[in-house]
Amino acid sequence: MKMVVIGGSGFIGSTLVKELRKLNHTVIAASSDSANGANAGKLCEMLEDTQVVIDVANAPSSNDKDILEFFQTTGYNLMAAELIAGVKHHVTFSVVGIERMQTSGFFTGKKAQETLVKNSGIPYTILQATQFYELVRGIAQSATIGEEIRISNATVQPVASNDVTAAITDISIGKPLNITVQIAGPERFALNELVKIFLEETKDPRKIIVDTHALYFDVEINDQSLLPGENALIGKTKFRDWLRKQNS
Repeated sequence: MKMVVIGGSGFIGSTLVKELRKLNHTVIAASSDSANGANAGKLCEMLEDTQVVIDVANAPSSNDKDILEFFQTTGYNLMAAELIAGVKHHVTFSVVGIERMQTSGFFTGKKAQETLVKNSGIPYTILQATQFYELVRGIAQSATIGEEIRISNATVQPVASNDVTAAITDISIGKPLNITVQIAGPERFALNELVKIFLEETKDPRKIIVDTHALYFDVEINDQSLLPGENALIGKTKFRDWLRKQNS
């Protein structure tokens, strides 16, 4: 099949492109700019004879307004071009918890993107993932003041990015499901415990201060905020195993 991966040079996209090519699919790695620009003709030309479009692009800005505009613009442009090209399956990568985190510009943007996909008339599958193991360092850093990490004890169920890429690969070569699928890791942690494990394994001396009201990227969270539903796919990789492999 001919597939186009929007965000094909990014963190998830680059690995996804390699995996799909190993399966002998014709894969075009496209940047998010190809769907965010004004040249609809070039976008339609790129999508000609394409069976599957996979959107794993991330917003290039941290500004709430810019994030929302990015996901709305790229989503609208992609859906319009895919309808013209006759794309048979649109796959969108998203995140668990968007319905419960609408005070966040990122989550608001992702919800807008999902809504465009669902209303487009194009057969689709949306994969929502929990937090990547690779993001734990950034979570700790965002909560650091001096030598202290002030962080919530809300429950999370993070996942290895390789497990997510494998799930996107399987979804992309399969038939559209017209539903939202979720994936999470095999273990649940209090967020402060997850960061503590990271600090211990990396010999980081910072001290953790547990604060129920501490913000997670500017949003207050609870035990339901970031957890998947009951029927989520479960990745195979455990956090400590992943972490020790990174540090070996």
